Amino acid sequence: MADQVTLPAEADTVSFGESLGRQLRAGDLVLLAGPLGAGKTVLTRGIAAGLGVSGRVSSPTFVLARVHPAGARGVPLVHVDAYRLGGDLAQLDDLDLDTDLEASAVVVEWGEGSAERLSSDYLVVRLERRDDDVRVATLEPHGSWKERV
Repeated sequence: MADQVTLPAEADTVSFGESLGRQLRAGDLVLLAGPLGAGKTVLTRGIAAGLGVSGRVSSPTFVLARVHPAGARGVPLVHVDAYRLGGDLAQLDDLDLDTDLEASAVVVEWGEGSAERLSSDYLVVRLERRDDDVRVATLEPHGSWKERV
């Protein structure tokens, strides 16, 4: 997987997510960073497809977290949107993500600056939306992710 990937269309973002999702295993933490409309939820939809989990993937902004049961690969997905937490670490702790992280792949939108304390091994996927509406994903691996990306 390259350090930077150009994603010209939504289908490319989903496809990139699927590729990433096929690599995820229980205990993996992925943080998605980028402005509103950058494609974080679309990327998560692809990750879910790559993991083979069940359930419709949509932004969990108002529920904060959604659990998608494991499919054939046996790895559930916990999809978190930390946008409304505004860096409130107590609320993040209330979600018990460290417990979920043991048995699930955890994807946190807007988690940079708070969720990385859940594990020293995590991947930041930074999405930017260019003026021509093309997205660019930059991968920033930490800990054991440096060997995997």
